[in-house]
Parts: sequence; structure tokens; C-alpha cells
Amino acid sequence: MLWGIIALLFVMLFLNFPIMVVLIVSALLMMFFMAGDLNLVMFVQQMTSNVESYVLLAIPMFIFAADIIVEGRTATRLLDFINDLIGHIRGGTGIVAAATSTFFGSVSGSSQATIAAIGRPMRDRALQYGYKDSHIMGLIINSAGIAILIPPSIVMIYYGMLTGTSVGDLFVAGIIPGLMVFLGFAIWEFFIAIKKDIPVEPKATWGQRWRSFRKSFLTLGFPVLILGGIYSGMFSPTEAAAFSVLYALLLELVIFRSINIADIYRIAISTGAVTSIVFILLAAGGAFSWIISYLRIPQQLTEAVLGADPSQFQILLIMSLFFLVSCMFVDSLVAIAILTPIFFPIAVAADIHPVAIGILITMQATLGTVTPPFGVNIFTASAIFKRPYLEIVRGIAPYIIIFVAINFLLILFPDIIMVYETIFGSSKGG
Repeated sequence: MLWGIIALLFVMLFLNFPIMVVLIVSALLMMFFMAGDLNLVMFVQQMTSNVESYVLLAIPMFIFAADIIVEGRTATRLLDFINDLIGHIRGGTGIVAAATSTFFGSVSGSSQATIAAIGRPMRDRALQYGYKDSHIMGLIINSAGIAILIPPSIVMIYYGMLTGTSVGDLFVAGIIPGLMVFLGFAIWEFFIAIKKDIPVEPKATWGQRWRSFRKSFLTLGFPVLILGGIYSGMFSPTEAAAFSVLYALLLELVIFRSINIADIYRIAISTGAVTSIVFILLAAGGAFSWIISYLRIPQQLTEAVLGADPSQFQILLIMSLFFLVSCMFVDSLVAIAILTPIFFPIAVAADIHPVAIGILITMQATLGTVTPPFGVNIFTASAIFKRPYLEIVRGIAPYIIIFVAINFLLILFPDIIMVYETIFGSSKGG
């Protein structure tokens, strides 16, 4: 019966049923046919309880803050400052694209928002300096994925809520892998620019750099506000999300005046629509997670796949493969809801730190957004750049290889992730 329900789950996914329908139908079938003693009321209670957590309040607020700054001038100011700072070095235009995506990710927490905000101006600038279209589009798609790895990351927030892991610790632990990916991209851009003899941009004067820094200075306050506030103990991650909305409104509405009061209502409606979809997925995923945990399916699958006494490396490798393949086909939050209850207890029992587990899961979610056939960043870029799918994916291979190499390094040496403890200690903000 179990394998029949799992097969039905994949058939429904293949037939393009909405994800929440697939999860709810599969969970209900397992409950009726494999756990007849359970009451349907318990199923509904599990759905509602999974969206009642205080921590989840951070999700709509970070989405709202991201929508506000995408509407405003934040991305352009960041792009101009970073370009004036390093645009003149060999491969500088590509490095600027990766660096701006990284910085903007620390402001928005969304890879799609990053592509929407900096994709078009960065692409236009790169084409002027001799970059192939497929090259720069591949770089932008993959660099935008770094936004998921660094705070504020919705994936980290949900994983933290699901497992009881400190969201503040996850935020800071993600910085090192995020910077590793950025450095990998920057090194590639440097050498590919030499090989293809791509022209460099004119060097900005110190006066130009100072002016662009002054314009972007307040924008750089976002990561300071989020991480500094959490790690100083001033506020929790949820409170940091609320402050980020206030800060975004202050910048774009009052200081930069790039939006007006009427725009706020329209942005809020858009945020509400996205948030409702996210929370429906979380509710459905939570109910699915509950029923498979009740039926001890994780233990059965673990023994079948990993054997009786798996090593840490085996657990992390198999876990990463499951998450990566899942995130290639379904929303990362759904994959986390389904797979985390299966692998988290096994990984913790093998003495792997919950933060390291969370960062590796987030890494797979990042890879899932940029990997064909269904990487969401690919479709976002296709819509924004108005280019066909095959042209979009033509230039992504080198960056996915870099992503995978760093991913494997972290699986092999998960202690790299935990270096943050030596530098920062543990979060006071939860």
C-alpha cells in the first residue's frame, strides 16, 4: 500500500497537480489505509498547528521588505557602488554581478527578487563590455541563488521552526558557504575574462566611489540590522523581520522617495498573495510530515537506503541527493516538510550538528533553484530577459559545477560550516 501511495504521489506531480493537493491527498490516503485509528480532526489540527508558529511571522515580513526594495532604488545603488569599487579589474563586470547578487541577497533574502532587481541592468552593462548573453545570464541566475544561503533566508526560517534549531545561528552559519560560492564564481570570472580577452571597464575615481558609497550607505544597513540585532540580543529573527520592513519603508518612502503611499498598498497585496501560497504549502507539508512520522516511514526508508549503521558521510551524501532531486522538481519548502522528518533524526543521532544539517539542506534548495529542468531561477530569468529556455540554460553549467564542488566539500567536511561558532559564538536572538 505504501509504495502504491508513493507511486500515486509521483504520478500526480507528473500530471501537474498543485503541490498542496498532492501532499494532502497522499497524506489522507496514508491515514485512511495505514492508520485507521486516527481521527480526521487530528489531521486538520496538524495542518493549522504548522502555520501557527511565531517564528513563521518572519516569512511574510521578509517577503514584504523584499518587495518594497525591489520596487525602489536599492538594487541600482548597490550595483553602482560595487561597480565603481571593483568593476575595473579583470573579469570585473562578472564579479560585480556576483557581488551585487550576494549583497542584494542579504537585503531581500529572495533569489527571484534578486534576478528581478539587478538582472536587467547587470545584463545590459555586461553586454556592452563583450560578454556573451548566455554567459551573463548563467552567472546572474546562479549568483542570485546565493540569496537563499545568506540571511534573511526563508528556507532557514522554516527549517529552524520545523526542527527547533536557532534561526539566528542558521543565518550566520550560512554566510561562510555563501561567500565560498561567491569566491568560486569570482575566480571563474577572472580566468574566463583572461581566456576570452573580455575588455575591462574604466576605473572609477575615488570621488566617484565616495559618491556611490554615500548613496548606497544606508542600504548596507540591512544586513547590519538583521544580524547585528539578532546577535546582540536586541531582538529575535521575527522582530528583525519587522524592523527590516520598517527600514525598507523608511529608505524607499521617506529618504529615497522611490515609492509613494499608493504603491505600498499594491506591494502589500502582492506580498499577501505570495504569503498565502507559502503558508498553504507549509500547512499541507506539515500534515504530510506528521503522518509519515506517525507511520515510522522515515525509519523504514532509512534502513532500506542507508543500511543499519551508516557513517556521517553516507548520511549527508544520501540526504543531500534526496533534497537536491526533490528541490529540482518541487518547491524547496515542500521538500523540507517531507524530507526533514526522515533525515533529521538520523543525522542528529549520528552526531551531526543541526545547524550543519540545515545549511546543507539550504545548499540543496539553492542548487534546486538553478538546476534544470525545473529550476525556478531559470524560469524567472526567462520571463525577465524574455529569452527562450534553452538559451537561458546554455551558460549555467560552469556555475553549477562550482556549486556542486563546494557542496561536496561541505558534505565531506561539515565542520567548515561550524566555524561560525568560533567567530561569533551562539545567537542570543534565537
